[in-house]
Amino acid sequence: MTAMYKRILLKLSGEALMGEDSYGINPGVLEFVAGEVKAVVEKGIEIGIVIGAGNIFRGVAGASKGMDRTTADSMGMLATVMNSLALQDALERNGIITRVMSAIPMQSVSEPYIRRRATRHLEKGRVVIFAAGTGNPYFTTDSAAVLRALEIDAEIVIKATKVDGVYDSDPEKNPDAELFDYLTYLEAINRRLEVMDTTALSLCMDNKLPILVLNLWDHDALEKGLLGEKVGTLVSEDPH
Repeated sequence: MTAMYKRILLKLSGEALMGEDSYGINPGVLEFVAGEVKAVVEKGIEIGIVIGAGNIFRGVAGASKGMDRTTADSMGMLATVMNSLALQDALERNGIITRVMSAIPMQSVSEPYIRRRATRHLEKGRVVIFAAGTGNPYFTTDSAAVLRALEIDAEIVIKATKVDGVYDSDPEKNPDAELFDYLTYLEAINRRLEVMDTTALSLCMDNKLPILVLNLWDHDALEKGLLGEKVGTLVSEDPH
């Protein structure tokens, strides 16, 4: 089968890297994610990745406990660099050439984010991991993922989660939760379904950038979604 997309942006949460651990980065999870990404790369799809930092430090949580929000968010952005370097290492051990580009300059461990250079890396078949969010406080890594997706002309954002898509309630608490196959941006925003934060969803809506929410831990779900098979929940302008 031929892939439906030439270039994608994959959004991973920091918590996803913990696996069953309560904190940090689980090596087994890194290997699994690297394997899933490798399968996509081998289909000829160009892939950019944005990772959160919830497994190490979450800016909002720090701010809620009295820390200055700008300082807390800066710490969160630095934590995403650690996650990005860990994933880069796992990918390169699997034979995938990878570049980490950071919105906060730190040339000794990563390249600075330059849009044209990022696009060139992608054209050459390299995976590009975008670290340090947008480089600004008050913006989530969801917003960073959408921003980078638009900048590199990605055709879709893949939101990787631990569940099979977007539900009308928490499927882990409600066994009768309903899975949506399709949603419009406005439905996702108005129903507060936590697909992504409102800023990220609005940015997608304004630029007609679709979002596919799927379970990354369902082996081959990512590959199937990119080949056009029905998986997860598609959020777009008029998905019906």
